[in-house]
Formats: sequence, structure tokens, C-alpha cells
Amino acid sequence: MSERVLLAGCGDLGLRVAQRLLARGDEVWALRRRPPTHDGDGIHWLRGDLTLPETLHGWPPDITQLVYLPTPDRRDAAAYRATFVDGLRDLLDALGRHSLQRVLLVSSSAVYGEHGGDWVDEDTPPAPPGFNGAVLLEAEQWLAAQSPASIVLRLAGLYGPGRMQWLERLRAGQVVAPRMLPHWANRIHVDDAAAAVAHLLQLGDPLPLYLGVDSTPLPLDVLYDHLTGLIGAPPADDGPAPVGIGSKRLSNARLCASGFKPQWPDARDGYAALFDQ
Repeated sequence: MSERVLLAGCGDLGLRVAQRLLARGDEVWALRRRPPTHDGDGIHWLRGDLTLPETLHGWPPDITQLVYLPTPDRRDAAAYRATFVDGLRDLLDALGRHSLQRVLLVSSSAVYGEHGGDWVDEDTPPAPPGFNGAVLLEAEQWLAAQSPASIVLRLAGLYGPGRMQWLERLRAGQVVAPRMLPHWANRIHVDDAAAAVAHLLQLGDPLPLYLGVDSTPLPLDVLYDHLTGLIGAPPADDGPAPVGIGSKRLSNARLCASGFKPQWPDARDGYAALFDQ
């Protein structure tokens, strides 16, 4: 049975989710501040701003699933709160809940803190070191207390087509990596992230929380050395770990146990495939 899905905030990740939902026969609506003018992609576009409740109207009837994956227009606490906490609340109020059966919030592994390289899973207590993780955790907790049933997908760092700009900094020698004490990096290909969202939407009895990450955490210097090898640049110099991003190894065991299988379980292979395109 097909679903009627609303994607709230439909950027690159949302478009990839939409393609998968359309391919299996779902009807897809997508909300953006400035939607495209064309309509030949099968998506029904809606105009609205999640930070302006008065623009949240004109919904199609009988939306059965909501995927909430917006991007704030600024990287500060006020913008994050307006988007992820207030915006989520206002959108659910505007939609109504008579037909809504499932809400999936795309969150972030930024809700976790420093773990000294230990393994982290869904049972690990969150301890966000920055405002972004703190606001996302607040949104998660608010949503968990609502109805209908909700799912939170905490994504690790995304990479993939169109997400390679920082490689120029690596090429220019502007990026360092700690080499004496490993600092663990966690990644997921954007196509695997989209596939995970689509997968969780169709599970019969999902758990309330999943980590979206590949199967191979890597020390940051190992990942950077692999990338500099791909682009023919000198290895990154030794230097301090990134600020505000704790060292941890994220586990995708729960997601995989639900039947999900990543196409790119190791980011080294995923990055290499991007250079082969």
C-alpha cells in the first residue's frame, strides 16, 4: 500500500529520499522556502517556511508520513531552535494528526559528546558539546512525547556527490589530523542515508531511535591519508583534533539488524567510487 509522504525541508538528502519513495509507488510532497518552478520530477512542491507558522497551510489531505529534515538558514542557536523545535511543533499543529501515522526526524550524532574512541550506540547517553546537538536533542525529546509514533535517525557526517568542497582545503594543506592519539571519524554516504530513511519508513514495527552511519569507523588520519592519496596531495600534517567533535566509534548494528544493508560500508570505498565517476 502506497503512502502519502511529506518531506519538510527537501534539499539534496531530501531529493534522494524522494526518488526512492517515488520508485516504490509512494506519493511525495516536499516543502521548501523556494521550491523549483518545474514539476517534472514526480514531486508535488509546496512553498512554506518552517520558521514562519503563517506560511504553513494548503496541505494535501491525508498525509500519512512526515520526514522532517530541514536545514537552518544560519548556524546559531536561535536559528536551530526556530527550525528544529518551534518549526517541528508548528508543522505538526498545521498538518493535524488524524491521518498521520509516522514521523521521522533526521537528527545528528552531534548529540553525543567525547567518548575517547569507545563504541557508541543508541543506548549511550547523549551529552551534546555544542548548541546544534543540544537543540536537536530537545527536538528529539519533544517529538518522542507526541503522537503518532516517531522515529529518530541520528546521522553521522555525510559525504557524496556535491559534498567534496573541503577536499580543496586538504589539497592545499589547510587540514591537519591527530596522529599520535587516534581521533575516530564516522561517515555515511548520502545515498545510504537516503536509503536508510526510506527503509525505516516502511518497517512494520520500528524502534524509536537509530544511528545512521557506515560500518567502518576510521581514525581521522587514516581517512585523510586515503583521501590525499586519491587526489595526489601530500599527507595532512599532524595537528589537534577538530573542536567540538568527540572521538567515538558509532555503531550501525541496530540499523543493520532491522534489515538495512549499506551500499558503502567503508567510506574509503565510497570516496574512491566518487573519483571514478
